[in-house]
Amino acid sequence: MGGRFVAFGIATLAGLYLIAAAGWPVLAAGGASMLAALAYTGGPWPFGYHGLGDVFVFIFFGLVAVVGTYYVQAEAITAAAVAAAVPVGCTVTAILMVNNIRDIETDEAAGKRTLAVMIGRQPARWLFVATVAAAYLSAAALAPIDGFGAWTLLSWLSIPLAVSPMRAVMTSTDGPTLNSALRATARLHLALGVLLAIGLAV
Repeated sequence: MGGRFVAFGIATLAGLYLIAAAGWPVLAAGGASMLAALAYTGGPWPFGYHGLGDVFVFIFFGLVAVVGTYYVQAEAITAAAVAAAVPVGCTVTAILMVNNIRDIETDEAAGKRTLAVMIGRQPARWLFVATVAAAYLSAAALAPIDGFGAWTLLSWLSIPLAVSPMRAVMTSTDGPTLNSALRATARLHLALGVLLAIGLAV
């Protein structure tokens, strides 16, 4: 519990600095993010329990995180920034998907209706694969856009890291195996994000 308060304090101080630097849009984005985090598992209708957790993660850990970072530096929101956020949003959403596929039985027993619970294990598996694939396809789609270029395809160097978690998710129901897939998907998210950032910076 103490660690949470420390993290919240650090985040608050960082947020105040960013608000001072970039103005009210950062306050709006931060406030929306905090409210969404509370609504994820709290309130009268927690959307993490009603199949909307994946949408929440894609929006706030993908689009808002990337576009917000861009806004702080450029003080503008562009279609290109939103497009660049899509691959990151896909891979961070894939992390949650592995978690929810692993927990289908326990979530269903607890009344937590994640998307994986609602559509079933096999469709959830295929959705995970499609989401990872969408990350790479959306990264490739950036290449012909002015201001991006072929260097965005550096992100494809992380494709080998996608093989192991996809295989595990598609074939296993074993908790420890899916825990390993969860960690591997997190590494994939980091690698794709770093390589994409390098490609954008070149």
